[in-house]
Amino acid sequence: MHDMGTFRANLDAIAERLSTRGFTLPVEQFRALDAQRRAAITDSEQRLAERNRISREVGRRRKEGLDTGDLEEQSRALGERIAELSTIAEESDKEYRELLKGVPNIPHASVPVGKSAEDNVVIRTVGEPRAFDFEPKAHWDIGPELGILDFERATKITGARFAVYFGLGAKLERALINFMLDTHTREHGYTEVLPPFAVNSASLYGTGQLPKFAEDLFKLENTDYWLIPTAEVPVTNLFREETLDAEKLPINFCAYTPCFRSEAGSYGRDVRGIIRQHQFQKVELVKFSRPEESYDQLERLTDDAEDILRRLELPFRTVVLSTGDIGFGSAKTYDIEVWLPGQNGYKEISSCSNYEAFQARRANIRLKAGKKSEFAHTLNGSGLAVGRTWVAIVENYQQRDGSVVVPEALRPYLNAECITKAAELK
Repeated sequence: MHDMGTFRANLDAIAERLSTRGFTLPVEQFRALDAQRRAAITDSEQRLAERNRISREVGRRRKEGLDTGDLEEQSRALGERIAELSTIAEESDKEYRELLKGVPNIPHASVPVGKSAEDNVVIRTVGEPRAFDFEPKAHWDIGPELGILDFERATKITGARFAVYFGLGAKLERALINFMLDTHTREHGYTEVLPPFAVNSASLYGTGQLPKFAEDLFKLENTDYWLIPTAEVPVTNLFREETLDAEKLPINFCAYTPCFRSEAGSYGRDVRGIIRQHQFQKVELVKFSRPEESYDQLERLTDDAEDILRRLELPFRTVVLSTGDIGFGSAKTYDIEVWLPGQNGYKEISSCSNYEAFQARRANIRLKAGKKSEFAHTLNGSGLAVGRTWVAIVENYQQRDGSVVVPEALRPYLNAECITKAAELK
């Protein structure tokens, strides 16, 4: 959500900046609603002044014993019109605010202008893709061949875009969760949170998923509960309708949760394997920051997410998203993309974003320093998407004989150095 005063005062400039992300701001509609509201308020104030003048005249006449019937009738008519004008102003303001809910955040000045992901800019590349002396396989072949990943049984149990993990495949997923949480809490200064996996509509509105992206979510029937698409939603809403002490910021949280997404807009992308699932696991990083520090915090958050890949010795690159690819609520986003040899390309494994005050204004998360009160800045990013990290390990550490070497950083968690073919299920 945007600041109403700033938005009204800078409509043309905001429209121009939003156009760089492919969004056409309905400027004239906003202007018409604002003009209607202002006209109603001005007219109401003038009529209220006239009603007050008449009221004084009624008082004077009564003291003199004169008839006041005509003035009282004028006063009643003015009162009725003032009420009508108040309704017009309120309805215009309500419609303005409803229209504003669908307006995305304004890209930060440092975000490169572009039309799509093709215009994203690589800012660093870490590690070199491994040179295989055999043709590397994709995880959707490696996992089933090792007996650690099963799509057919998942489809039988639930449907497409679900997976079942067995043996060391399941243990690898759990090991990654614990490794990420331990690294972020012990090394990076985050406090672990275990939030609910279902949230109400107010929480989804606060982080910007509702009302615009309802079709991407799973709603629990006959309730106001929705399955979370990411831990960003419950963790950010921990402080909804609260005022934080600026001296205690930044506040850094990390949370493991399953995530649920309908993938309504994926249009057949990544249909094979576990890259794009209806249910997946993720460790999320969330920060609450002072406005003047939020871009430094974005760099730190991104580095914290990258550190997981550095420790796992997985090649990756980090890109800054262009205005044409940035998310609805974000002012600036870095995507971290891990190298997947089985697919011969980089795949996003984390998006690290600064929402500035966009979410905080929707969720009414304020901070106070002395007598000054303002909206906090919120940031979040995957630290990391667990399933995609699982994929990266299986594909990057695969061996000619079909086994998968376990990265050294994970061996204490997995209690194994290599994943070999599991015994057949009976």
